Amino acid sequence: MKDAVKLMRITVPLLVLPAMVFAQAEASSAAASGLTDTAYGYFAVIFFIVAYALVPLENSIHLRKSKPVLLAAGVIWVLVSLAYAGIGDTHTAHDGIKHSLVEYAELFLFLLAAMTYINAMEERNVFQRLRAILVSRGFSLRQIFWITGILAFVISPVADNLTTALLMGAVAMTVGGKNKGFISLACINIVVAANAGGAFSPFGDITTLMVWQKGKVAFSEFFSIAIPSLVNWLVPAVVMSLFVDKDVPEALDESVTMKYGAWVIMGLFLATIVTAVCFHNILHLPPATGMMLGLGYLGMFSYHIKRHENQTMKYDPILGVRDTDAAPSPDFIPFDIMKKISRAEWDTLLFFYGIILCVGGLAQFGYLALISQFMYLGLGATWANTFVGVLSAIVDNIPVMFAVLTMDPAMSHGQWLLVTLTAGTGGSMLAIGSAAGVALLGTARGTYTFGGHLKWTPVIALGYALSILCHLWLNKAVM
Repeated sequence: MKDAVKLMRITVPLLVLPAMVFAQAEASSAAASGLTDTAYGYFAVIFFIVAYALVPLENSIHLRKSKPVLLAAGVIWVLVSLAYAGIGDTHTAHDGIKHSLVEYAELFLFLLAAMTYINAMEERNVFQRLRAILVSRGFSLRQIFWITGILAFVISPVADNLTTALLMGAVAMTVGGKNKGFISLACINIVVAANAGGAFSPFGDITTLMVWQKGKVAFSEFFSIAIPSLVNWLVPAVVMSLFVDKDVPEALDESVTMKYGAWVIMGLFLATIVTAVCFHNILHLPPATGMMLGLGYLGMFSYHIKRHENQTMKYDPILGVRDTDAAPSPDFIPFDIMKKISRAEWDTLLFFYGIILCVGGLAQFGYLALISQFMYLGLGATWANTFVGVLSAIVDNIPVMFAVLTMDPAMSHGQWLLVTLTAGTGGSMLAIGSAAGVALLGTARGTYTFGGHLKWTPVIALGYALSILCHLWLNKAVM
């Protein structure tokens, strides 16, 4: 039953959007390239809806989310090619898919470097050390509620909202023990805080990264929505904290020591972020190239770590083993950057490929141009961007934001900041509306639930609405 409800929440809006599009078709035929009312276009929309409807059922049917969208991406571009070939155009489809591939390549390389750094810090016990400090200090449940929320808001702009939610969620579950009520509230608070914190940084969420790479918002300009993002989290957090016990659970005796080079890797990660920003702002090169240079920093330092641990040639089968007596002990796991790269979230990276090509293919049929006209000309930019945040809680913010960027509606700088805010924080209203929420649904299974989160949706929606009003007031000069 729960799966059916989730399926309805995702498919209904997607079914409504084509209906709105077709209603506008006659008035927008020029913008729609003449292919919106073809059988190829209809099949492309239907195939995308069916494929995407399987994504939220990943944990139920054990089908990884990347597989259906990869299939849909291929089929949609076959349909695009056939549609254009039917009108004697053999170049537009080719140019269109190359453009989508370039979009994906920049996102892929950026995320690959960032994920490798996160995995390297995890291997060096950076996150485990922070967790051990928090669970061994004897904080009360209410203090842990606020500490995990504050840290989620502060860390997510750098470490991304998914990683931050998993780290803080582990702390809440460890301290909370069998107190399911506390764990549920703490997880909701963490999801909202991580999403809000990630909304005012290009590194905090995939949607903000896409906006930055597109050049719609400069790096420093993201901080214009820092206070609205804080309001987005703080309003529901204050209300929820009133329902958290003040009990002080027994402190856990947990001690973790960071491995050699951990502090340097953290420094290199910050240097990599600075490099990516400089590549974009000063050299006018894609940020992904700066991130890959930063990956080179980590690669060279990883060689130093191996020399320090005296394992330079002892375990790499490609470089060869020095001798049989030099093999490492079974308890020793050497640091290897290539293993950190291999541990990247490949399912997620391939999912992004499928989404970007699916949306790019639907844009070739002209559907996004029609949706853009309906939303941004019919409703107005402010209401349209507010609706984007609501839709991202149901569908997922990545395809929604990529669709907005592909539509590229003519709107003010303040409106681009608004859609960045709404797409980044709107997903907090439902447990399945963001990567952070979905991740904690899996790790806190049975305690943090879809229904438990839904009970607090009105309070979270209040924070969402007040954050929009705060942005409209604070940044009215650029609206």
